[in-house]
Amino acid sequence: MKTNTQLPFSYDRSQPFFERLNEWIGDVFYDILPEAGLELRDEQIYMAFQIEKAFIDKKIMFAEAGVGTGKTIAYLLYALCYARYMRKPAIIACADESLIEQLVKKGGDIDKLSNILGLTIDVRLAKSKDQYLCLQKLDEERSKDEYDEIYDDIHVDLPAFVHSNQTLQSFYHYGDRKEYAHLNDKEWNKIGWDSFQDCFVCDKRHRCGQTLSREHYRKSTDLLICSHDFYMEHVWTYDSRVREGQLPLLPEASTVIFDEGHLLEVAAQKALTYKMRHDVIEELLTRLLENDVREEFAVLVDDLISQSFHFSYVLRDHSKKVEGSGRKEISFSKELLGEANRLVELIARLEDEIVFESEMYTIDAYQLKIVEEHLDMIHHALKIFVSVDNVISWVEEGETSVTLVIMPRLVEEVLKEKVFSKKLPFLFTSATLSTNGSFDYLASSIGVKDYLSFSVESPFEYREQMELFAPVVQSVTDKVHYAKALLEETDGKALLLFRSEEELQQFKQLTIEDHDFAKWDLLFEGDQEISQLISNFQKETNSVLCALSLWEGLDIPGESLSNVIIWSLPFPPNDPVFAAKRNAAQDSFKEVDIPYMLLRLRQGLGRLVRSHQDKGIATIFDEQLYEDHNLLTVVKEILPEGVKLQTKR
Repeated sequence: MKTNTQLPFSYDRSQPFFERLNEWIGDVFYDILPEAGLELRDEQIYMAFQIEKAFIDKKIMFAEAGVGTGKTIAYLLYALCYARYMRKPAIIACADESLIEQLVKKGGDIDKLSNILGLTIDVRLAKSKDQYLCLQKLDEERSKDEYDEIYDDIHVDLPAFVHSNQTLQSFYHYGDRKEYAHLNDKEWNKIGWDSFQDCFVCDKRHRCGQTLSREHYRKSTDLLICSHDFYMEHVWTYDSRVREGQLPLLPEASTVIFDEGHLLEVAAQKALTYKMRHDVIEELLTRLLENDVREEFAVLVDDLISQSFHFSYVLRDHSKKVEGSGRKEISFSKELLGEANRLVELIARLEDEIVFESEMYTIDAYQLKIVEEHLDMIHHALKIFVSVDNVISWVEEGETSVTLVIMPRLVEEVLKEKVFSKKLPFLFTSATLSTNGSFDYLASSIGVKDYLSFSVESPFEYREQMELFAPVVQSVTDKVHYAKALLEETDGKALLLFRSEEELQQFKQLTIEDHDFAKWDLLFEGDQEISQLISNFQKETNSVLCALSLWEGLDIPGESLSNVIIWSLPFPPNDPVFAAKRNAAQDSFKEVDIPYMLLRLRQGLGRLVRSHQDKGIATIFDEQLYEDHNLLTVVKEILPEGVKLQTKR
């Protein structure tokens, strides 16, 4: 078996690399894969040789490939060979953590290629911070008067080195969300890392599963797989981490591939988001007062803590609930902006005073640096907030705290400078990258001007493989009635896709009340870790998976998924992010709501047919289809070729 430092074909560095790679790729598709039992797909071969242009010219490429093209194997071959040629890992960024797991699972595309080609592929996962156990939060939860015993079990099962001084001899993986698949999302959130954890001052940081995993994945020589969110966090934190003397979150890459690349803008906005909470600011500043500081400095710190506390109350009074969203809308007023500006001024004064205080050497230099970094971030975020025009902001209210969330309206300029200015092959893949045959909409939203592109249709015979229905429904009761009949027809084996958390929870409650649903094993997103939920659905053939986030990427060929039910057309949520997009558009329904909905609908319908052998039913429940003729027309226009939208079975 070849080692992971060798190219999978004979190559002399005096030869043209891409010429030899091209020959080997041809051998793989025309001989090696068919001999291993994989079908020869013209669409896949066409895609592969189109992708090659991006690698030769080190350009950005939008590769739109229909369902069943085999796009993953096509880009993996190039990513692996190019990584070994350049001696730097290829980064593959997936839309979310569940898609990462699908890519690396046993029997997945990487595993297949490894076995067929006789290669040991060094593939490592770089998971987002919130996918790891926080030892501090676990201790805090267990210190409460009343807590669930499951947290004691988790504490007992921690590796011995976490609570001892023994030296760690080799990498030990622990603390991953996947290891606690039995916890529902609410239970996990009590002990999982969140953005308000200050890892810099954590005395357990060198024994933390998240930290240890980072040291491990950075050494990948072939493939490094992460989420869009994590890649964007790497980009935005790169400069500050270098300033602090830390390594960037990800190593230097030979190429970056964005799977489900149409979702990158959302990840970029999310990563650039700032979150502010009074208790975190207070805890941060109180550390300074534990030192021997000047009286005027201490007074200024107290003033800032008081203003932060006051601002949080004014913010709460100026926020109101938005129907269909967990985010509260902010009502900007002279009073709110005045209090925010006062906070900005106090932070600026304190930053100046910290410079003077640092020269007194009364505060630990490392601790002072941490406070400076946090204050700088808060100062920057608040200056964006008070500018109003270039920001999207909202409030999230917990049981005991108010969180101000600040997000930039546009990210294309930052992406253009921080990401796409690099001379690297950047590859975007998805079945839905273009709008009306053009890639300009996606390109402009992420700051890309010069790019290569191509589209290749799905090889599937949808006319024979998919039946599509949109019955006339007028209420939730109608939807439940039809859903029950459809589940009876396929005896489960269904994926139900919901537009919002409220819809999913409403359906969950209705199935509890209606005993007819008890005959099927209903799996609800949020009740378990998502990749475990998907695995259970695939194994338990007659189960039903009810999900909010699986419109993209879910790949389950065979009878386990024979029925897709779309609970309502997936229009964008009623939240501040899309409110800002709508406000900036001339015709918000046509320019924002419809394109988003059609793209997501295409993705949702694409979950049904995943192989030439698959057959099934897809159903859309939405009364708007028969109330708005134009809406019905645009939906019909994006359906797979040969598929008719029928009203009755």
